[in-house]
Amino acid sequence: MLWHPLAERHGMLDAFSPLSGSINGLLVALSALTSALSAAVGIGGGSLLIMVMAQVMPATALIPVHGMVQLGSNGGRAVMTWRHIDRGLLAAFLPGVVLGALAAAWLLVRLPSGVLELCIAAFVMFSCWGPGWPRGWLRRGGTFLAGALTTLLSSLVGASGPLVAAVIKQHFSERLPRVATFAACMTAQHLTKAFVFGVAGFVFREWLGLMLAMVAAGLVGTWLGLRLLHRLSEHRFDVLFKWALTLLALRLTWLGIQRLLAA
Repeated sequence: MLWHPLAERHGMLDAFSPLSGSINGLLVALSALTSALSAAVGIGGGSLLIMVMAQVMPATALIPVHGMVQLGSNGGRAVMTWRHIDRGLLAAFLPGVVLGALAAAWLLVRLPSGVLELCIAAFVMFSCWGPGWPRGWLRRGGTFLAGALTTLLSSLVGASGPLVAAVIKQHFSERLPRVATFAACMTAQHLTKAFVFGVAGFVFREWLGLMLAMVAAGLVGTWLGLRLLHRLSEHRFDVLFKWALTLLALRLTWLGIQRLLAA
């Protein structure tokens, strides 16, 4: 049999995870694309990625593997924009992250299907188009509760990104602090998944090659997305951010209705 470089490359991709080489390659490319989307628009990449991963991965591996890939993507974005991170907001968010992670490790079950998605969608839509949250929500206590609730949801259903973005949106009118602080908060959340799913007995080693390749591709995508972000005006970024959140909320609404009807 004649040697062919594509065959060898496909064999390497086969070794990344229990999935086929072609699926592994698709997920690596998608990681770069979705990281670029999150860096340029501020939100949406993680949700798009988990939608595709849910079609090709076993349910038991979906949230932990997605969490580790998003840890790399958001961590890279936080490092690249560290000067713009609001450290006071991050400091208020982190204790809630710890509390939410401990609760998730104790209650690692799926919450009622349908209801959760509809609640998240309603929260996001109100944040984008409603009259605004009470000023108390913007203080440390509200940020602490947001950190705890969204970390718990992130470990249970992997859908906290729109919630965290909706909270962060209330604090900033400028794009770079919004993107940087969101990335830092999400990095902290996804870091807890190593603890939560490690306690639950998930074997990360089987998926390590795929996770590392997706993280590397995500860093390249983040760098490209940030270059695009610097070219966007503040007004255009704000419009894109709001509509990206709205589309994600509409998708969650549709999923929630489908799951309620199925139940």
